[in-house]
Amino acid sequence: MEKKTNIQLTAAEMSVLWTQYINDTASVCVVSHFLQKVEDEEVRPVLEFTLDGSKKNLAFLRELFQKEKFPIPLGFTKEDVNMDASRLFSDSFSLIYLRNMSILGMAAASGAIGFSTRSDVVSFFKSVLKIAVGLQDLTRNLMLKQGTYIRPPYISVPDKVDFVGKQHFLAGFMGDKRPLTAHEITMLFNNIQTNAIGKTLIMGFAQTAKRKEVKEYFLRGKRIAQKHIDLFSDILKKEDLPAPMTWDTALTDSTVPVFSDKIMMFHISAMIAAGIGNYGASMSGSPRRDLALRYASLVPEIVLYAEDGANIMINHSWLEEPPQTDDRDQIIKKE
Repeated sequence: MEKKTNIQLTAAEMSVLWTQYINDTASVCVVSHFLQKVEDEEVRPVLEFTLDGSKKNLAFLRELFQKEKFPIPLGFTKEDVNMDASRLFSDSFSLIYLRNMSILGMAAASGAIGFSTRSDVVSFFKSVLKIAVGLQDLTRNLMLKQGTYIRPPYISVPDKVDFVGKQHFLAGFMGDKRPLTAHEITMLFNNIQTNAIGKTLIMGFAQTAKRKEVKEYFLRGKRIAQKHIDLFSDILKKEDLPAPMTWDTALTDSTVPVFSDKIMMFHISAMIAAGIGNYGASMSGSPRRDLALRYASLVPEIVLYAEDGANIMINHSWLEEPPQTDDRDQIIKKE
């Protein structure tokens, strides 16, 4: 009987394994620097947990790729981080950053489990999910202890079960708007937080980028993030709900390059992709027409921003190609 691990990898499995490898190499670079500069001894174990998890993932993936005769991606290396550079972000921000990464990691690992077929691949992503959940618990608990955790807004508990009885539930432009649903509040709150985290990260990257075009790209991203924060915050404030704070003060004034322009561009591209996904989910979960159309109006702006970033990466040979199907036309043309 053929062993299950001898079954060829599917396209879906190649995709999620390749992506996991690239992401973990980036994680090792970023978290290693955070760990090198950490001052808060309560934060240190969280960074060590994250770094250890990424290194374990990479060890498994390298062994699997070698066994499958799959080219090991380059990803990111020690050349992409300057361990001797001054600290760029505060320890409190590193916790906020890791918590956000754990949320993305849980979503990616859950999706990978659903896409995967081979038992060894499924088992691997179950372990990845366990690490992401563990990181979420560690960051949440420490942030609650240190008073840096920002809870979503509170609303009153409903008096009774009710059903939508009028089309007014969907309205958003003419006449009175209905109050926001709990889910709509959650999506607005989450999108403000992710944009705020992205803004702080991109400001730090802009301070330390070497190339002018990369620096200008990051400054453009800062403006976009602030615009989206303001738009979503205004919606919450009009409903007499609090908007989450930003973390601009979590950034030092250092201009010494910490990370390569290559890894910083990759990092922002990954966050943009996650942001587009968040806006899509927010659109589908916001029945009020004005909210859905607000999200839809913002997507083209960030898609164009993402495309311009990809072009910068292509021009500098920074964009590593993911696994692709065979180009049959080119194969046929070969003599």
